[in-house]
Amino acid sequence: MELSVLNKEGKETGRKVTLNDEVFGIEPNTHCVYLAVKQYLAAQRQGTHKSKQRSEIAGSTRKLGRQKGGGGARRGDINSPVLVGGGRVFGPVPRDYNFKLNKKVKQLARKSALSMKAAEGQIVVVEDLKMETPSTKAVAAMVKNLDNAAKKFGIILSNGNKNVLLSAQNLKNVSVLDAESINTYAVMNSGKLVICESAVELVNNL
Repeated sequence: MELSVLNKEGKETGRKVTLNDEVFGIEPNTHCVYLAVKQYLAAQRQGTHKSKQRSEIAGSTRKLGRQKGGGGARRGDINSPVLVGGGRVFGPVPRDYNFKLNKKVKQLARKSALSMKAAEGQIVVVEDLKMETPSTKAVAAMVKNLDNAAKKFGIILSNGNKNVLLSAQNLKNVSVLDAESINTYAVMNSGKLVICESAVELVNNL
């Protein structure tokens, strides 16, 4: 796949780059994409939720009523789950939600996500962003020139340009991605992918 390199104004520079068909032109495996996104979101969960069970409630353990003849359930002490203020049955406890995915499954998921974006025409290549100072206005103007209708943008850089990061962090619809550590969720969560010219080689070798 061949794409023209655009400048910050969204106009062609006359240069072209080739995207690797083994990364951007495969038959997408949607189940792998689902698993990779699920794993990413699961890893974001803190898992610190906790509710007190019957044995953890601070209350008397005296039996409230006799075993038989009361006309109700044998509920025991005041910490019983059937009473207001009692413990909770099968309540949440701290846990780790993360789960393992094979390396090749995650690699296939990344390639599938990029291929889906390419098939939808949601990938553009721009010349390298060289910013001497942070400028949110400059990044906002660039993404508007590239596609005024897109709701979310993912800018893929070849190196961690601090000024670009600082410029984009105040824009809700723009996220900056590192070409060497790009993940499936970041690709799928971006409406349009903006790949910097120097990052094309790195993404081609994912």
